[in-house]
Amino acid sequence: MYKKSSLLYIILSFTFSVNAATVDTVNIYSNAMHKDIKCVVIKPDSYTINIQYYPVVYLLHGYSGNFSNWITKVPELKEEADRLQLIIVCPDGNYSGWYFDSPIDPSMQYETYISKEVPAYIDSFYHTIKDRKARAITGLSMGGHGGLFLGLRHADFFGACGSMSGVVDINFSKNKYDIMKRIGDTIKNAGNWKNYSVINIIDHYPEDSLAIIFDCGNDDPFAGINRELHQKMIKLKIPHDYIQRPGGHTWNYWADAVQYQLLFFRNYFDKTKAN
Repeated sequence: MYKKSSLLYIILSFTFSVNAATVDTVNIYSNAMHKDIKCVVIKPDSYTINIQYYPVVYLLHGYSGNFSNWITKVPELKEEADRLQLIIVCPDGNYSGWYFDSPIDPSMQYETYISKEVPAYIDSFYHTIKDRKARAITGLSMGGHGGLFLGLRHADFFGACGSMSGVVDINFSKNKYDIMKRIGDTIKNAGNWKNYSVINIIDHYPEDSLAIIFDCGNDDPFAGINRELHQKMIKLKIPHDYIQRPGGHTWNYWADAVQYQLLFFRNYFDKTKAN
């Protein structure tokens, strides 16, 4: 009886190990910044079983974070990749890169890296659906800014975008978080502070419609600016989903929020039926 039970345990363990999401850590070279940068790629359980192609969600980290934050803090992402049958890509945006192509620091070209170089690598080496209707981008805090910033500025490439607790108005964070190091001071470079802020970029909502979702916790310091963005989008009649619920600027909040956003993106992918 013991031998049979042990054999059954081994068989079940092998089955679960085969039918489980896998996590790759890859180096993606940036021509814009002349260096290799690490990136996490989460593949769903079916990836190695069936030859099929998957939609991709690009998931950005926050200020002071890195490429490994999401999978380390929210390992349940592997289950989400399995359940929703999509690839999740977690690139590195530098400690304080802000997902800008810095006009004052040529070593910080993270808009080009995240919106062009990383996707080019992913589309070359993974089974992805190569269509904007099968790509989404979102993130937390600095990465929330990045998700909407890049999604809006590159709507020809991303069909959906989002933000969790995002810094959607960078003017809210003057003299903080190294933003001045990326785009200059607020006097000589005032135009950068206006043009690089999501709450202003939304004035130029792209002709190619985007599926947009963003959220913020009630106790989050950025709750006010997220509500302002929501109200502005209502006035501009821009379709979007906005959620505000209990929570702060914490990983407990983001671990919960990301599940809603991934489901939102999966529904978008299914509705648009990209080929």
